[in-house]
Amino acid sequence: MPGRSSFRSRWILAAILVLLAGGGYAAWRAWSGAAANSAQTAPPQPVPVTVATVQKGDFPVYLNGLGVVEPYDTVTVSSRVDGEITKIYFKQGQMVTEGQILAQIDPRPYQAALDQAAAKKAQDEATQKNAQLNLQRYTTLAKEDFSSRQQLDTQQATVDQLAAQIKGDQAAVDNAQTQLSYTTIRAPLAGRTSFRLVDPGNIVHASGTAGIVTIVKLQPISVVFTAPEEDVPGINAALTAGVVPVDALSSDGLTTLSHGHLAIVNNTVDQGSGDIRMKATFANADNVLWPGLSVSTRLLLKTLKDVIVVPVDAVQRGPNGLYAYVVGAGDKVEMHDIKVAREGERLAVITQGLTPGQSVVTEGQYRLRDGALVQPTPAATPAAEATPVAAEAPTPDESEPAAPPAAASATPTPAPTAPAGPPTPVSATPAAAKAPAPAKAP
Repeated sequence: MPGRSSFRSRWILAAILVLLAGGGYAAWRAWSGAAANSAQTAPPQPVPVTVATVQKGDFPVYLNGLGVVEPYDTVTVSSRVDGEITKIYFKQGQMVTEGQILAQIDPRPYQAALDQAAAKKAQDEATQKNAQLNLQRYTTLAKEDFSSRQQLDTQQATVDQLAAQIKGDQAAVDNAQTQLSYTTIRAPLAGRTSFRLVDPGNIVHASGTAGIVTIVKLQPISVVFTAPEEDVPGINAALTAGVVPVDALSSDGLTTLSHGHLAIVNNTVDQGSGDIRMKATFANADNVLWPGLSVSTRLLLKTLKDVIVVPVDAVQRGPNGLYAYVVGAGDKVEMHDIKVAREGERLAVITQGLTPGQSVVTEGQYRLRDGALVQPTPAATPAAEATPVAAEAPTPDESEPAAPPAAASATPTPAPTAPAGPPTPVSATPAAAKAPAPAKAP
């Protein structure tokens, strides 16, 4: 019968589908169990990390700041007499020497005044010569009583008056010579000239304030910078101990521009900002420092001797404070709680928790936990960072040096030779914290 046959076919099809579903489920369970067993029996894969050795050595402590380059001396050259500028002898931006002629003012009025003063002196000298002859005559006549004593005294007074008048004439001559010399304007110091402020043909006045040109002294040169008031005792202690090296770096702190020494610490702290102003002197033989340039400064406060140092990347922060991963036996890491005294650009000083010779993880900590298996790779040894050279010795009087100081000779600071690199300059601030990491497992 067709209806019964169709009903039976549907039942057979349903039975086949049920059997296929049951077989698929059984196969999936079997595969999942095998995969789980395989995962349980497979050994854990080591985590690749970069490691460095805990080292012991000297650690320079630096005080970092910001400063501005200022000329050692600045002079605005002005005229000391009135007159027309007839000649300019310098080029804008030119290096000039002390005493070099810069400009010429029309000297004719002052030459005429000098000639007039000289003529007046010559006239009075001739009058004095005649008065002296008369005095000799009166003296001879007075001895023979042919002349009265009064005439002799009057003639003597005339000679004395003329002598005093000649001295006044000489003073007038000297003054005229001085005024004439002012018409030739010379450089009062060696340095670089600015833009020219006047041109030939202009009338200048002694009372004017604009000046003719500005000259700045570039060798040596100064950098004025500041430091927090709490660092004043340390700065004074370093200055008392001897020459305090100061490095001038680019504004981003990446390039060392010049090496110098601390010259002056201001006598008061700025109450508004809480900073102390200081001035450092640099030889600047290559003119790398330029007036008005913003720079970063690095002042060597002291050097810590025989301290434990690690790369700053090894220092991590967790819920319990600072810690580091130490690679132990079997390449398994252990979480060590540490204390950091100071931290620099690449190295940190450790006072507790690590010992020299241990290997600490510097990269790859985000995948670690206490007891994790690692595949350590020694950190590449970076190029040794330049240590500060000995600053040039200051002159007895910084405000009036006998001559520009010579360039300093390099005197490297001792540094440990850790695989992670030698100690690096640091700021005199406590250690900075790292990114959060997993807590130490119980």
